[in-house]
Amino acid sequence: PFLRLLEAQLQDQRRQHEEEVKALKRQATAMKEELEKQQQTFLQTLQLSPEAQVELGLQEIARLTNEHLDLKELLEKSEKNEKKLKKQLKIYMKKVQDFEASQATVPAERRQHERNMQVAIQRKEKDFQGMLEYYKEDEPLLIRNLII
Repeated sequence: PFLRLLEAQLQDQRRQHEEEVKALKRQATAMKEELEKQQQTFLQTLQLSPEAQVELGLQEIARLTNEHLDLKELLEKSEKNEKKLKKQLKIYMKKVQDFEASQATVPAERRQHERNMQVAIQRKEKDFQGMLEYYKEDEPLLIRNLII
């Protein structure tokens, strides 16, 4: 069973590796084609007159400027969205903390009431081995204390 598990993991890793290699080869091919196109464009640009080269350069600058502005706008939108999400996260974290605090106080009040009621009841001797008895509503507090 253990060898089969290891074989399965090895096969999964091999498959993932092959997929990554294929993706990298596709990416390398695409980059090579893009480089060839850029080289051809550059050679064609060198053959143009100086005025045409300047005009082509200005067009490229305008295109890159527009692309830059679009990316800047997208970045600003993303930053605004990030701030909004961080605010929402803080609100939800506060709600969770308030909820945990309320869960911690309610069982304490309940236990005090139960202790007052149990005074007249005799306790039975119990032999526990590795067991923990707790109230269901104390579970989040117990888990948090165990982790901390």
